[in-house]
Amino acid sequence: MGEQKAAIGEPVRLEWFNPQGERIVPSKRMALHTETSRSRLIIYNAIIEDAGIYRCQATDGNGHTEEASVVLEIYQRLTFQDVQSPQEFRHGEAAEVVCDVISSPVPVVVWYYQDKEITEEHHSRFQVLPNNNLQIHQVTKADEGVYRCEASVEARGEIDFVDIAVVVNVPPVLSVPQQSFNATADYQESTTFTCISSGSPDPVVTWHRKGQQLEPSEQYIFSVLEGGCSMLTIRNIRQGDGGTYSCKATNKAGSQERELFLKVFVQPHITQLKNVTAVEGSAAMISCVAEGEPLPDISWRRATDGQTFVDGDKSQDGRFEVRGRHGKSVLTVSGVRLTDLGRFDCEALSRIGGHQKSMFLDIEYIPKFLTNHTIYYSWEGNPVNISCDVMSNPPATMLWRRERFTISTEGTANMRVHGAEGKSVLEVTPMSDRDFGRYNCTARNNIGVRYQEFILAQADVPSNPYSVRLSAVSQRLATVTFMKPDSHGGVPISYYLVQYKEVGSQDWRDVKSHSIQTTVVLTGLEPNTTYEVRVAAVNGKGQGEFSHTETFQTLPIREPSPPAVHGQRGVGKAYRLGLVKQDDGGMPIVEYIVKYKTDKEEQWMTKLVPGANDFAMLQPLQWNTRYEVEITARNVKGLSEPTFYQFFMPQKPDITGVAISPRALQGNDSTKESTTESLFSGLGLGAVVGLGLGALLLLLVLVDVSCFFLRHCGLLMCITRTVCSKKTATSGKGKEIEEGKAAYLKLPLKEENGKESLKPDTIEIKVHSDNSIHTKPDDSKA
Repeated sequence: MGEQKAAIGEPVRLEWFNPQGERIVPSKRMALHTETSRSRLIIYNAIIEDAGIYRCQATDGNGHTEEASVVLEIYQRLTFQDVQSPQEFRHGEAAEVVCDVISSPVPVVVWYYQDKEITEEHHSRFQVLPNNNLQIHQVTKADEGVYRCEASVEARGEIDFVDIAVVVNVPPVLSVPQQSFNATADYQESTTFTCISSGSPDPVVTWHRKGQQLEPSEQYIFSVLEGGCSMLTIRNIRQGDGGTYSCKATNKAGSQERELFLKVFVQPHITQLKNVTAVEGSAAMISCVAEGEPLPDISWRRATDGQTFVDGDKSQDGRFEVRGRHGKSVLTVSGVRLTDLGRFDCEALSRIGGHQKSMFLDIEYIPKFLTNHTIYYSWEGNPVNISCDVMSNPPATMLWRRERFTISTEGTANMRVHGAEGKSVLEVTPMSDRDFGRYNCTARNNIGVRYQEFILAQADVPSNPYSVRLSAVSQRLATVTFMKPDSHGGVPISYYLVQYKEVGSQDWRDVKSHSIQTTVVLTGLEPNTTYEVRVAAVNGKGQGEFSHTETFQTLPIREPSPPAVHGQRGVGKAYRLGLVKQDDGGMPIVEYIVKYKTDKEEQWMTKLVPGANDFAMLQPLQWNTRYEVEITARNVKGLSEPTFYQFFMPQKPDITGVAISPRALQGNDSTKESTTESLFSGLGLGAVVGLGLGALLLLLVLVDVSCFFLRHCGLLMCITRTVCSKKTATSGKGKEIEEGKAAYLKLPLKEENGKESLKPDTIEIKVHSDNSIHTKPDDSKA
């Protein structure tokens, strides 16, 4: 654009001034072309700001100035300046859709949505602002779409538009179907958290714990499903995994975060329980510490008697008391006793499980002597062991003293010390009176020291037994009983010596008691004889005095007493009578006279049994019959009174054989069972084996006969061929007879009830040449 002015007179200087009154200096956009009496201003790329009044000033040689002004008007076409599309807004806010349009003169702007002009009359939430922008109050997702901004300059007939996409971003909304979860640690369990998100654009969901974003790993598994469902799976849950987790949904419109809680249950576990050692009489404190979720309850159990203690318990004697809190329990034992020694069990228990551990309460105590036997007896030359038995914890060391002198472990000429755990034995062999007297045993440990005094006294022989009595006197035997002596002489009695002899004889016979029993049986006595008897006690020192002498007389020889009898079934038709000898009357039993008969007969049968036998076998007897028996024992003096006995012989046992008939082959199981029971109920092992072998042999014969006629093989077939080969060719008649004859077998007949009959009646099994089998009763039976 150029402006040109001419001056009157002879100007010396021509200058231009802009609308702001500033002198224009030539530049790239504004160029000045000045001649003698004219100046031209050229404005390149004129802009709206260039509009205004420009002045041209001319100055002559006398300093006289003249100026002229030019009004520059610039008309700008419609121009949309940096209109962005899409334009994004947050749901619920006042959205201002920017449409920056310029022109000269100022354009008229109209907004359209869905091909309809936006007017405040019909759109209460829409308003066109003075700057031509469109304002939407409380914009929603429904307001999304393409809006048209149309500008026009009516004076020039110019019109233009721009389409602007409006996007409404909705902040994320999170929902949690389940907020609290439970799991048990160390059981390879897994838990899955779920968050459902919505928003526009689709939010991104992240998981957080303790302010840190979780990343995928072997323990944390992330997954996303349709519908905005995001899941976090925690695998192999441990105790440290419990606590608060959060899921966070984020998009352009904002973010939202929700918390989830994982409660991890932990099985009780006892972490601290130690053995305790206490001194007798002091107090012992046993501590048990356990952890778990929820925190377990702790109880105690004493193994010796099974008594239990829980928090707050106190025993009846007040010595046991339990106090605990926060997973720790302390069992206090006051006035510890030796009976408290042993195992104590601590059990931690919660609703999801339990854990038990044991400890041992050890009691230390001063040495205790275990025996009150403090007086020992011996005699010169006889060694004796003086035992000092001690119970202590820790083990005690033991020393022997004699009259203030310590006996060394190496011993002396007649003293030796033998040590073992909890025991010290002093072996003393008295050589003179000086070796008898007092000996002291000292036991010592770090708890204390104890002493026990022993006395070694001289032993004596026992005093005499008394109250000698005779009992159970027979022809050959007599029992001597007596009371032990009042004094054993300080040394245990070894045995008793019983002496006896016939009256008038000087030779005493000796019988020793078994150990220290006060009963002795005298054997080998003579019948009808008077004896004297006396008793003395013997210990290590020697034999004591004899008791008062007692006299007794054996019985004369007489008839024996009746024998005792017991019976037992024999095999078959036999019956076994057991004979038990009673008093033989002083002479051996010569024989037993056994008489027996049926209860329906008058005549007795007699059987003589040697006296040395202890049984009599009666046979043969009748089946299904009651028998009466009289048994008499005889010695050289005579007969005893009879012993009476009765027994009953059962029915004859049934023996089942093989009967081949259609009815027998189709017998039911109950028939078979009853047959077997009746067959073997009264038989011995030998009879059963014999019957079994017979049945097997008969079965083999039947099989061979069947093979002969049906298969033309078998042992019978072999014999037949051998015999037939010796016959002449003219034996046609005999051959015809052989082919046409029937084979007959005689078998026991089976009765209706399935039992075999032992009668001679038989049936015939006829095998014809056509291999058919026919049965018929024997003619004799008919």
